[in-house]
Amino acid sequence: MTPAKPTERSKSLSSDTAFIMAQNLWLKILIGMALGVIIGLLLSPESVYLFGTENAFKLKECCVLLDKETAFKVGEWFALPGVMFLGLIQMVIIPLVTCSIILGITDSGSMAFLKHMGMRIVPYFIMTTVIAITIGICFVNITQPGFGIDQDMVTTAIESGAANDRLPQKNFQDLTIPQRIGNVVPSNLAKAELDRNMLQIVIAAILAGIALLSLPGKAGKPILDLCVAGQILTMKIISWAMLLAPYAVFGLLCNITIRIGLDALISVGLYMITVLIGLGCMMCVYLLIVAFFTNIKLKDFMAGIRGVQLLAFSTSSSGATMPFSIQAAEENLKIKPEISRFIIPLGATINMDGTALYQAVAAVFLCQVFGVDLSLTDTILLLLTTVGASIGTPATPGVGIAVLATILVGIGVPPEGIGLIIGVDRILDMCRTTVNVTGDLTATAVMQKWVPLKRVALP
Repeated sequence: MTPAKPTERSKSLSSDTAFIMAQNLWLKILIGMALGVIIGLLLSPESVYLFGTENAFKLKECCVLLDKETAFKVGEWFALPGVMFLGLIQMVIIPLVTCSIILGITDSGSMAFLKHMGMRIVPYFIMTTVIAITIGICFVNITQPGFGIDQDMVTTAIESGAANDRLPQKNFQDLTIPQRIGNVVPSNLAKAELDRNMLQIVIAAILAGIALLSLPGKAGKPILDLCVAGQILTMKIISWAMLLAPYAVFGLLCNITIRIGLDALISVGLYMITVLIGLGCMMCVYLLIVAFFTNIKLKDFMAGIRGVQLLAFSTSSSGATMPFSIQAAEENLKIKPEISRFIIPLGATINMDGTALYQAVAAVFLCQVFGVDLSLTDTILLLLTTVGASIGTPATPGVGIAVLATILVGIGVPPEGIGLIIGVDRILDMCRTTVNVTGDLTATAVMQKWVPLKRVALP
């Protein structure tokens, strides 16, 4: 590879990053979140019941602005920018991930390097995911937020239909273990893209990258040029989509708050706090890892990734943030390109510590709500299932709750139960994505120290 190509990518990423950061997205997102909840509560026909059933009729006459059917229709219009935003992100996420993984592998320039990296990064990813899930399960069993939920609220949340479009057509438990293993290799790439099976897509991209790395001379140059162009093109579209992010968050939160109402939001407040505390603890784990297992000072690490964390929080997509994570790793943390361009695209699809923690807390929470007792064996199986389900989770907004539905089936909880927690999912999605991205950058800092680059002949 010639030096010009990474320079072109760097220039494009720098331009897109400067454009996005100039929008002050984080502030606009926070304003959109607040306005979405407030307006949603004002328009929600459900909020009146917070004041008690004896006064419900009287309050309904004077306080409810819209009837249920009209309110839901208005909510759909409010959610339109969010639907468009999610559509733009999902439209480019597969080519972005594919191109980034292929370029990351070919940038390494050595099969020996890939071997050294793979033998270290895969166990590391699994270890941090297990730590995240363990933290989540411990906290949710301590706070026990599900035991204080009113069963009438559960019925209302499920009947609201808020979760209908989040339920997967085929769940994780439908496949036997041999079928799951065999399903890792994509026999039909078009079907993998249609099903958004990110694990298959990642495997295909890794195989393509390794094959290109082994080609003699410049035989693979046209494909590499295509990948560079694809990465730049998708990032340009993402930078445009970012302009919709504040309106998307406002509309999505407004729509779901109209459907759920204030009572449901308050009832899951302890659950939300539990998830946020768990995510905060996982952040502390990353800081400890950086302090003891890397050569980077904590102050420099936090300063170097702050902008990327804000982007992750704004977009709720580690995939959309991925190129900016690579740039921050190389320019701010001084990570070798061979490491950052391999680990971050891979981590954006299989290293989902924040999502795994959230799924574990949500699953145990709903078990508490529906009276499902989890034994020690069941808890261990839940941990293993969550690790497996989090690997290959699409790096797009809101997808974690769909994966959660597949986990719930295996432990006896109706997947429609996610209607109870969907009202706060947007906020939690933004927070867990920030943790996911921080985990990927922490991994690059660790591998910078652990991988013996000097033993490998790199270009």
